[in-house]
Amino acid sequence: MAAKKQFAIIGMGRFGTSIANSLSKMGFEVLAIDSSEQKIQDVANMVTHAVSAECTDEEALKALGVRNFDVVVVAIGQDIQASILTTLILKDLGVPTIVAKAQNELHGKVLSKIGADKVVFPERDMGMRVAHNLISPNILDYIELSDDHSIVEIRATPLMIGKNLKELDIRARYGCNVMAIKNNGKTNISPYAEDRIKEGDVLVIIGQNEHLNTMELAFSES
Repeated sequence: MAAKKQFAIIGMGRFGTSIANSLSKMGFEVLAIDSSEQKIQDVANMVTHAVSAECTDEEALKALGVRNFDVVVVAIGQDIQASILTTLILKDLGVPTIVAKAQNELHGKVLSKIGADKVVFPERDMGMRVAHNLISPNILDYIELSDDHSIVEIRATPLMIGKNLKELDIRARYGCNVMAIKNNGKTNISPYAEDRIKEGDVLVIIGQNEHLNTMELAFSES
């Protein structure tokens, strides 16, 4: 089994806290960084490590070992300059994957140009949805129905392709139900057990959050 990804989240506003909380609940190691001592105290019990540091200080980030994290999320609030500078520093340090929050389209374009691997817009991307997308690139959408249940859209992985729903046995293995299979704009509602999964298929699955998390992790290792 592959080692679990490690995440560092810079900026503990609502968005950063939401991602940190979601990833922590999924069992991932999370380092929370913010210049505000108070914000760090607020999230300390939620994450693996919480440190107060100036995000635009290259030496401070180096000392925290951010380059050793698989993914660093720049979730800085209103300070666009700090967001851009932090992204530049992370790129320079050789962080494998940088995900940056943008305030608007122009800010997003700048972040992409200077090396952010993924740019997210909080108004469109909830923290939980982003967290799920971080652990599995196959997750296309994540909709919370309640505190306990959600619907997830997952792109068919190599482990799924060529098998039918009976062989995948998602219900028995993970306690989740495949509601539909989408492909090229067409949706197969209530698919049969004999329906075979093809490349490009998107499975719409409902289940308890805990069960969905287990399923996501199993298929993200494919």
